[in-house]
Amino acid sequence: MEDASQGSVSLGSDPLDALEIPDGTTVEEHDLVTDGDVIVGGQSTVEFGVRGRNVFAGERVQFGGDIEAEGDCRLDVWCDVAGNVLVGQDAYLGERVHVGGRLMVSGDLDIGDDVDIEEGFEASGWIVIRNPVPTLVFYFIVLSQLLRLGENEAADELAESLTGDSEIDPLVVPRGSTVSDDAWRASTPAHVGDDCRLHGNLRAESITVGEDNNIFGSLRARGDITVGPGTRIHGDVTTRNGTVTIEGDARILGDVSCSELELHENAAVDGTMRAKGDMRIVRADVSRDAE
Repeated sequence: MEDASQGSVSLGSDPLDALEIPDGTTVEEHDLVTDGDVIVGGQSTVEFGVRGRNVFAGERVQFGGDIEAEGDCRLDVWCDVAGNVLVGQDAYLGERVHVGGRLMVSGDLDIGDDVDIEEGFEASGWIVIRNPVPTLVFYFIVLSQLLRLGENEAADELAESLTGDSEIDPLVVPRGSTVSDDAWRASTPAHVGDDCRLHGNLRAESITVGEDNNIFGSLRARGDITVGPGTRIHGDVTTRNGTVTIEGDARILGDVSCSELELHENAAVDGTMRAKGDMRIVRADVSRDAE
């Protein structure tokens, strides 16, 4: 039986129930770059610029740079973008959105009242001024009702429509989170895919990091932390009550502090290792037998 959580959007009690960083995500000159969609929950702060396929943001989200969306861009009420917004297809801007630069839309523009675009805008298609229900609010109200009624198949279809039914997982920032050069902070679990290059300390309820990543910062969680094979963490790894698992060929360029530690024999920790409970070394032959 397949794990229901392995879809384009995690369908739990809240569709934004984890910080999800998909494979290949990078931070390039203060821009957060991903091949898939970017979904940001309300009242979050993303101090980077953002480049992705489609960009969706809830209410009162702040962006510290430009937004570049190959497809659609939808910004709900009171969003603030410090730079330009460049959209390859259609755009929706809710009421009282502020754009510090220029808005360029290749398709249609749906815009609410009191939108402030400091350097003007251009749209190649239709321009409609109205105040419909904000897009993310509408999606998530309907999605939560479907989940409450047990209509999982219908919820799956709605979630796929939100992300364009793409095989590429979206980058998801939960409600009330902060993403910056200094720290990625979320009150939810955090999942990092493979082949990512990130700057900033990662703070979350629990943390799972995939293979062959470079994270220039520390990891800190209340629960468990897993560091996948070939990943380098340029900082400390700390959990208050959980287990730290460091897999083969991973390297921690800092200290490790946890309740219990599981360390692959081919992994390396440059600093001090502290565990309140058990500290186990996993042999390479044991790892292969478990696969």
